[in-house]
Amino acid sequence: MTSIAAESVSTILVSCKQTRFHIESPNYPLLRAIADKLIPGIPEQTRVSILQQTNISDVNTDDLPSGEVPGSRDGLTVLEDVVDKATAKSDLEQEINTLSAGVNDTDAYGALRSLRKLRHARMLKRLFVLDKDARLRSGARGMQARKALVEYEKAVAESAALNEQSTDDISPETLQVETQEAVDMLADLQLQVEPSLMADIESRAKKILTGLGFTDAYMAKKADSLSGGWRMRSALATALLQETDILILDEPTNFLDLLGIIWLQRFLQSLEDLPAPPTLILVSHDRDFTSSVCTDLLIVKDKDLTYFHGDLPTYEAARAEKKLYLTKMKEAQEKQKAHMQDDLRFPGTLVSLEKVSFRYALPKKGGGGGGGASTNPPATLQDATLTVSEGDRIGILGLNGAGKSTLIRLLVGANLAGAPPPGSSHTGTVTTHPRLKLSYYSQHAVEELQALGREEAGLTALALLTREVEGLLDEGQLRALLGSLGLQGRVASDVPLRKLSGGQLVRCELARLLWRGPGLLVLDEVTTHLDYETVAALREALRGWAGAVILVSHDR
Repeated sequence: MTSIAAESVSTILVSCKQTRFHIESPNYPLLRAIADKLIPGIPEQTRVSILQQTNISDVNTDDLPSGEVPGSRDGLTVLEDVVDKATAKSDLEQEINTLSAGVNDTDAYGALRSLRKLRHARMLKRLFVLDKDARLRSGARGMQARKALVEYEKAVAESAALNEQSTDDISPETLQVETQEAVDMLADLQLQVEPSLMADIESRAKKILTGLGFTDAYMAKKADSLSGGWRMRSALATALLQETDILILDEPTNFLDLLGIIWLQRFLQSLEDLPAPPTLILVSHDRDFTSSVCTDLLIVKDKDLTYFHGDLPTYEAARAEKKLYLTKMKEAQEKQKAHMQDDLRFPGTLVSLEKVSFRYALPKKGGGGGGGASTNPPATLQDATLTVSEGDRIGILGLNGAGKSTLIRLLVGANLAGAPPPGSSHTGTVTTHPRLKLSYYSQHAVEELQALGREEAGLTALALLTREVEGLLDEGQLRALLGSLGLQGRVASDVPLRKLSGGQLVRCELARLLWRGPGLLVLDEVTTHLDYETVAALREALRGWAGAVILVSHDR
């Protein structure tokens, strides 16, 4: 194992082509720096594809060229959107239309004008990249980047002047040369969207989307109508479809069921058979997934980058002692247990389901006119029986749509999970102990906190908990709870919710649940957005938890 400066990550990336790295840290800024080629040593021509852990709607518009907006183009289906983003098809077609209009123009100068217009548009995009590069660099490299920016600004100004040039000032030789360049460029662009080539790409896109759980009906849906989880799957499909030299996947198994994870695992393994396999950089809390795919580890800690040749189990075996982080988490959890009220510990069943069946209502045939009989919907749950007692550890596993969320809704009740859809019905008996305190972690908790952070721009984790405890705990106790979960010091009190990462928002939500001293914790996909170390710490903490735990997770 060797330790190197974090800045020299490019040395690893460039010299270890076709290697598969698993990065062990909360490291999104590093990934973004690699994707933007801000780290010295990554060649400009290197193709980098990245799947971000956060939703595309959370992309900072300051990181996009003027006039561009994040998200899907209006009206495209999921399949069309994935192909469009992976190939930049819409951009290519727009350039083709620009050149075609000029080449086919009766004006002799039409092709020249179109060529200059297109070149200038490309230069403006390049100018945006150089400007961002200059703003983000410092020291000698920053000075060099700003010098390059100034030189390029001059070239852009010259290009703008050429677009305004009078026909009287254009020589016949220039007209002939640039007209031929326009014709050649048009032919090259048309080859890139040639129908047989696009058909092959679309076929590959269908296979990838199918592997990630999309049915034909879902592929035909409008891309902008997808929910958050399906949007992330669509973004993953785009990253997998792109031809790239470096493929960066930040928590790609989030929102995938077990079959989707297994398919992705096999797909990434199959990339090794390509003539020029990409270098894979993977961030994931799923140890089985990373161990089966990755060959090397990058551990980012204290502004230092440590490289380890081997998988995660091998790395753990090489460490002489357990990480201090896990120890602190366990000690903090023991303190939390000591504060549990005695009246929480009572004998008897906490929650029970007896022969419960549940059906969602289906729309009537014939639309909203009321002219047809409703189809009898299939049961989402059929004769389900479950008993939860104090200290139980229950895991719920199932494919997407198998009824996991429905079962959770029945367990926690409408007051926590929300009322069931109108027209739905269930039979059987659901019984809850009258003295039970239940805390429920929803799979949408991070999105709900993000929405709350947007509504109240200055709201911090500490301020949120202070408001919710209503004086039952003082600031010191709240800081201790937040600190035990990894939200320490100014992160808890000064950083607004809207600026916290997904993993930090998970910790905030856990604090909102734990201060109540619940006798039953229901956790629905709590490991989403968490790094491996935090998942391991949470696992150890739950093992020592005195109450009962019901866990829904795709994490093996």
